[in-house]
Amino acid sequence: MPKPSQRPVFLNLLHIHMPMTVLVSIAHRLAGLLLALLIPVVLYLLDVSLRSQAGFDQAIHWLRLDQVRLLLIVPIWALLHHLLAGLRYLLIDIGIGIELATARYSARLVTFGALLLTVLVYGLVL
Repeated sequence: MPKPSQRPVFLNLLHIHMPMTVLVSIAHRLAGLLLALLIPVVLYLLDVSLRSQAGFDQAIHWLRLDQVRLLLIVPIWALLHHLLAGLRYLLIDIGIGIELATARYSARLVTFGALLLTVLVYGLVL
């Protein structure tokens, strides 16, 4: 009788169907990482804008560039997704939304809510 192979198995994660709850969890972590990486940029813009009126005007000029406005969609989404997913996880921690159907529904709600709020905020603010 042949022995089972002891070789490691390659799992291609792109071919494995992941439920919405897993995707929300991964997106929550990526959004948090992105927000943490953007801290130096935000602090630099705050520093420039608080130095003088000319610095404030320069920071506003940078933020009004079309390329920057388009790039701002990503941090706006990251902030809103991280906030909504964080609230979802807080509710799960206190025992609300633990059932599978409710967890799937809240994951969809977080995903589509963050996208909808991103479009609204982007349209109103920028």
